[in-house]
Amino acid sequence: MSKTLKIFALLLLFATSGCKYYNFTGTGQIDANTFQVNYFQNNAELVEPGIERTFTLQLQDIIQSQTNLNLVNQGGDLLYEGEIVEYRITPMTATADQRAAQNRLTIGIMVRFTNQKKEDDNFEKRFSFYHDYPANEQMTGSRLTTALEEIYTRITQDVFNESLAKW
Repeated sequence: MSKTLKIFALLLLFATSGCKYYNFTGTGQIDANTFQVNYFQNNAELVEPGIERTFTLQLQDIIQSQTNLNLVNQGGDLLYEGEIVEYRITPMTATADQRAAQNRLTIGIMVRFTNQKKEDDNFEKRFSFYHDYPANEQMTGSRLTTALEEIYTRITQDVFNESLAKW
């Protein structure tokens, strides 16, 4: 092996060995092997069918994609549970003739996080986000799917950061 190749291999070894304690998601070292996400019930006044399943799956997906934790159905080292507490559509801006020009869909989710190995990390916190859309459009079908994806991406990232990244 040439001297340059040996130096490159040594540098590569040092660069990758640090990933045990830090990764690109910013989680650092996680003192857990498994996580559990219980089904998030929809307890909002205005009920949109299926949004609770979508949120539960998206929260599972972000944790699986950004950590090496294993998803389990029960007995997880980390437990996520809670409920959807707000699903609301409100007018945001008005036209000259006092009609809504833009509406806002807001979703709020109460999350309870339990770390079985480090109780100081436990929390119960409300997370919410919104999606604005033209008032002359109905929030159904693909438009609703797009809005939910945008809202849930933000909320699940916030939950991830609060529970694992500590941002």
